[in-house]
Amino acid sequence: MDKYYSYAEFMKAVGKNQTKSEAEKLLNDIYLDLFLNHVHREQRKNSLLSLIDESLDQKDKQSFMLYTSELMNLEEEQKVNFI
Repeated sequence: MDKYYSYAEFMKAVGKNQTKSEAEKLLNDIYLDLFLNHVHREQRKNSLLSLIDESLDQKDKQSFMLYTSELMNLEEEQKVNFI
């Protein structure tokens, strides 16, 4: 995961006399990578939310701060990736 694909790179790869199936394969790889990144992010987010709830229940300020910080970083990364 965490591969970087740009439109220009995709068009360059497609323009190198590749067959349609090779271009489709590249596009499918891009979509698969995006999907897996999304699933991984959502799983981590749900895990962090559970850990935050647990730390609140236990009144564990240190864990709460750690998990909320990680959640904020995860959400910030998501914003940056969509810009």
